[in-house]
Amino acid sequence: MTITIAGNKKEYEEGVTVETLIEKENVENPLYVTVTINDDFVDREKFGETVLKDGDAVEFLYFMGGGAR
Repeated sequence: MTITIAGNKKEYEEGVTVETLIEKENVENPLYVTVTINDDFVDREKFGETVLKDGDAVEFLYFMGGGAR
């Protein structure tokens, strides 16, 4: 199946979960990543049970903090 990851189309086997995708894509700081599928946020607790489908668009997001001096 074809999924789009950060704008790049990639081939993956059927039944791949978000958790597996994070591992296969060598996501930096997986404990701090937020994931969207087709612009919908995925609950961290559901990474292991959320199965991707052909045509899905996945983004790995990191929220950065900052502040005034």
